[in-house]
Amino acid sequence: MTSASEWAADDTDLRARRAKSFGPEAVAYEEHRPDYPLAGIRWALAPLDEPDPEVLDLAAGTGKLTEGLLAVGARVTAVEPDEAMRAEFHRRHEGVKALEGTAESIPLQDDSVDAVVVGQALHWFDQERAFPEIARVLRPGGVFAAFWNMHDVGVPWVAELDRLARSQVSFQTRTSGGTVENPLFDEFVQADFPHVQRRTAESLTATIGTHSHTLVISPDERAVLLDRINTYLRGIPEVGDGEFDLPLRTLVIRSGVR
Repeated sequence: MTSASEWAADDTDLRARRAKSFGPEAVAYEEHRPDYPLAGIRWALAPLDEPDPEVLDLAAGTGKLTEGLLAVGARVTAVEPDEAMRAEFHRRHEGVKALEGTAESIPLQDDSVDAVVVGQALHWFDQERAFPEIARVLRPGGVFAAFWNMHDVGVPWVAELDRLARSQVSFQTRTSGGTVENPLFDEFVQADFPHVQRRTAESLTATIGTHSHTLVISPDERAVLLDRINTYLRGIPEVGDGEFDLPLRTLVIRSGVR
């Protein structure tokens, strides 16, 4: 999964292709991507001390993070640039407003939300343009938080899976995980939450097939990569036959607008 450690991309064009690769796979994205731990969502919103805050789910995709926000009582507005992803969002969350827009041009009024949250997408933003927009729509005392679901590579078989799942376009440049700075926001703090996703060898292979680095390669390379992953998983006794819990870690970073 693309993580906070992949904010520094090797190639601008490749980065743009990866960022725009999800729409054609919107149905698979909704089916196979994991949700977010409610403990992490509550932690992100805790500084608000509000029982039902107004929250913007920015780059909302199909609504994976929105689902958890609704579960903790937030009133949600979503913004998502991709039409196919918005269509899946509407199918999944009929009663939630989902607007066309980007992080660099948010279609909301000034001081209109208590929190802005981003699931699995901050690394795709033009942050020099996005952070002023995020600060603009936040009310005084508002909170910004970003989430990343990542494989728990502290588990040996998961670490090997991550190694085998890399493609020729996987980002090579790494930065320190969770490091974000912007003069419009206070110093970011971060927390890490354990999480799991119920999978089979086939469904985990399909999940990895929704990752951007597998979506932009050639069909032949993609087929070889996914077959390699499925073969590996089927050879692991504890996961190869039937359902299992995929160990995840969810990184959350949080800050307040100055």
